[in-house]
Amino acid sequence: MSNTHSLNIGPYVRLMRFDRPIGILLLLWPVLWALWIAGDGSPSIHVTLVFLAGVVLMRAAGCVINDYADRHIDPHVARTRERPLASGEIAPRHALVLFVVLCLLAFALVLTLNRLTILMSFVGAFLAASYPFVKRYSHLPQVYLGVAFGWAVPMVFAAQLGGVPGIAWLIFAATVVWAVIYDTMYAMVDREDDLKIGVKSTAVLFASADRLIIAILQALMLGILAIVGVLLSLGGVYYLALAAAGGLFLYQQYLIRARDPALCFKAFLNNNWFGAVVFAGIFLHYLMAA
Repeated sequence: MSNTHSLNIGPYVRLMRFDRPIGILLLLWPVLWALWIAGDGSPSIHVTLVFLAGVVLMRAAGCVINDYADRHIDPHVARTRERPLASGEIAPRHALVLFVVLCLLAFALVLTLNRLTILMSFVGAFLAASYPFVKRYSHLPQVYLGVAFGWAVPMVFAAQLGGVPGIAWLIFAATVVWAVIYDTMYAMVDREDDLKIGVKSTAVLFASADRLIIAILQALMLGILAIVGVLLSLGGVYYLALAAAGGLFLYQQYLIRARDPALCFKAFLNNNWFGAVVFAGIFLHYLMAA
């Protein structure tokens, strides 16, 4: 029996970027920071599972709508011309259906949480759906991405505590700043192509000041995380983790020093370790305090 009409899931896996989990990890670390802090070291298993699944689903949905929005741009960018929508492997309408299905699955999970979290999820869905279109009109899509990625942080506190305390907004702010850092490094990879086709980004906006501005943002983020530590009376292990994370930021600066696209991409990927080290500091503090 011929299987020529069987569904080839390969392009859909690539469309949702399941072959490149870095985006899931960058979205996951602030969620884990928030879960452990909101849960005082013992977050609700139910809330944790909902947010872990939600991270995977919403990151996939974000990738799908991003490629849908960029389907006429991606063929002109060396790094993206083989993406399933750009290459014609997947029809645009099928991508839209997949986006809606992923959002509905994520929303079904949120419905198992409290009313405040459900209401906040509508803001999250709007941010995820609108982000890809921001780069047409603003040089700050990285900031918008940070807000979209970071929105999970106050949602975690809402789900765990039934409210959103000030500390949640500090962690949210740190997450927004972090997204601008790593996504500017990511945008530095495509800067030459973006300049040719008129796509806006912080890498284009910052121009030759890119490394300096990233350094300022890195210092700002470490400062915010240090304030979080003071306000929560986190122990020495947390500050050791912040020092190690600061070392990773210095390494990223070393990688981007010549603005070589391959090394800028390596610096972007290194942020996974930054997120992991900060979480290790939070996790170990609560483990040792137990």
